[in-house]
Amino acid sequence: MRIGELAAAVGVTTRTVRHYHHEGLLPEPERLGNGYRDYTLRHAVVLARIRRLTELGMGLAEVRDVLAEDAGKDLVEVLTELDEDLARQEAAIRERRARLRALLEAEGGLTVEGPVSPELASLFGDLAQVAADSPMAVKDREMLALIDTMAAVEDRERLMELLRGALGSPEGIARALKAYALLDDLADADPTDPRVAEAARTLADCMPRDLVPQVRIDGDNSFMRAFYADFAPAQAEALRLALRILTEEQP
Repeated sequence: MRIGELAAAVGVTTRTVRHYHHEGLLPEPERLGNGYRDYTLRHAVVLARIRRLTELGMGLAEVRDVLAEDAGKDLVEVLTELDEDLARQEAAIRERRARLRALLEAEGGLTVEGPVSPELASLFGDLAQVAADSPMAVKDREMLALIDTMAAVEDRERLMELLRGALGSPEGIARALKAYALLDDLADADPTDPRVAEAARTLADCMPRDLVPQVRIDGDNSFMRAFYADFAPAQAEALRLALRILTEEQP
């Protein structure tokens, strides 16, 4: 194959092929008597492998390490691994498209915090009228959207189950509304304000016990420092105290 044919077959440009030669990722082929490079199926396989790996977000140094591990493998092994890479990407694309379809088809449309998982979008839809004007409720939804993005699928499903259990009744919603109102009232308060303790107790009563974070709520924890810094001082103190109450009350 000529360089243009190789590039077209794999879906890259001839400039990309030359760049990979320069970086030492793609071996230089033998040249024919007329001086043209003569690429083989092995070159196409390696080039396709490089393309897939870079599309997965790998840097060229990481790609070089992967190719070094492939060096001793025969063509069938390399093709099999390439096929497995493609299958994983196909599965990931199908999952992403399914989530997009669920969001587009969800009643009530996309939320301000979206896009989020279909499970969280459904929960937001059920609670759309709960404390709609509460700044603390907005922050709560933003935090849930962040957790939704960071969490693994099984953890996200567990979180949704816990939240639906806590907010799935008029009593649960009433407790949440009270907690939001108390926390909103602390926006300009001092951390020593006696209302902090009441807000913390009310919030602790709203939260599922299994939702307590498995991290230290104080001390040298960068995520928790950033979390508390996003709230007014008295609100942060109430949140810190609520988590401490839940931790201490765990069996």
